[in-house]
Amino acid sequence: MEKRHRIFIAINLPEEIRRELKKYELRWSELPAKWTSKDNLHITLEFLGNLTDEEIGHVCFVVKEVARLHLSFAIDLKKVIYGPIDKFPPRMVWVEGEKSKELSALKTSLQNKLLEKVRFRPEERVFSPHITLARISEWEFKKMEPEEIPEINENIDLTFSVESIEVMESEIKKGVPQYTILESHNLRN
Repeated sequence: MEKRHRIFIAINLPEEIRRELKKYELRWSELPAKWTSKDNLHITLEFLGNLTDEEIGHVCFVVKEVARLHLSFAIDLKKVIYGPIDKFPPRMVWVEGEKSKELSALKTSLQNKLLEKVRFRPEERVFSPHITLARISEWEFKKMEPEEIPEINENIDLTFSVESIEVMESEIKKGVPQYTILESHNLRN
């Protein structure tokens, strides 16, 4: 049987943004959660699931073609909140990014081109750019007294330029996800 790889397309963050976001772990250390390692902080554009080597080749080709069609742009990070917004108990702590026509166009173009080459199930909910800072232990969270639960709803003002998009592989090693960039493709300047 052919080996499969967990693949997603992402926007990786500049080091200075990662450092800033990592500081929130110290602020809410009492929260029963697994915090994302600094090197794994990213915005997922499309999760493709378990793909064969041949399918990964198609994905890399598509990402390269799509990147050539789009100009680099900025993303504004606006809020640190519990997410998804409509879930209780919350499953994550995340940073909400502001939606933009450039980001939406890139996501739509990527999804349409990928669907021509690879079988995967696109997310049905509306795309909301976010960065997962922590995954909350639902069981532990439910055991907390209401007054123990930290309020997480903080406005922030961080902006970074998106210069490239990456084809990423996710592997679990010793119970911890590790992400590897398989290919990176620059957007147009």
